[in-house]
Amino acid sequence: MPTSPLHRVEPGTAVDVAAIDAADTSAAPGDKDETEEASAQLAERMAELQEVLWARREESVLVVLQGMDTSGKGGTIEHVMGAVNPAGLRVTSFKVPTEPELAHDYLWRIHANVPADGEIAVFDRSHYEDVLVVRVENLVPEDRWRRRYDHINAFEQLLVDEGTTIVKLFLHISKDEQKERLQDRLDEPDKHWKFRVEDLETRSRWGAYQDAFSEAITRTSTEHAPWHIIPADKKWYRNWAAATILVDVLKGLDLTYPKPEQDLSDVVIP
Repeated sequence: MPTSPLHRVEPGTAVDVAAIDAADTSAAPGDKDETEEASAQLAERMAELQEVLWARREESVLVVLQGMDTSGKGGTIEHVMGAVNPAGLRVTSFKVPTEPELAHDYLWRIHANVPADGEIAVFDRSHYEDVLVVRVENLVPEDRWRRRYDHINAFEQLLVDEGTTIVKLFLHISKDEQKERLQDRLDEPDKHWKFRVEDLETRSRWGAYQDAFSEAITRTSTEHAPWHIIPADKKWYRNWAAATILVDVLKGLDLTYPKPEQDLSDVVIP
């Protein structure tokens, strides 16, 4: 499967998210300005590759975004995916399950939103919530959520076998950075709609969530669907890293435009 070496978690690697520097920008192609310029070039290249993907309608790409509150999932979608044709892009934000969703298995609502041939689908949160929030908040017994690692690996293998390339990005921010971003939302009235008091309860369980992310990534970074842990304290670096990984993956698909169904060599427009 096409992949990118940037911040890739090799299968079998024991991950400790808390030990990773969320402010690391050492892989950037230069300073902030140079990196933002590189990001703009990557956006153009991504748009070109996505057009071919959409024209071919033979493969699909699923981008899974996970991270703590304020890690920048929405910002990544806006800045990294903003250049592609929206006709071939589908974004799904998974909220608290509805009653009909709870009446089915936890992958039911996920499978209904995977990309069709030619599409790039982006999940803002995903099936991983069922080994993250479910675990930390004690919503189901431990023996039940622990079985889900194997379920998820098998589900992702199914998607890959059927032609979907999976790109899993964990946007890693520090607790101090999250504090600043939450405070910004509280200080600016125009951002109050983003602030939820419940976010502070989640923040109080920071360590438990770091452990949950660490085990989930360790158990589910596979050859067919590896994780990438992106240091996300610096938004400009986060955007460049995400764009680099996605362009690497799209280039790895070796995309070519489909041949026309008819011979057009003699067609003349009157």
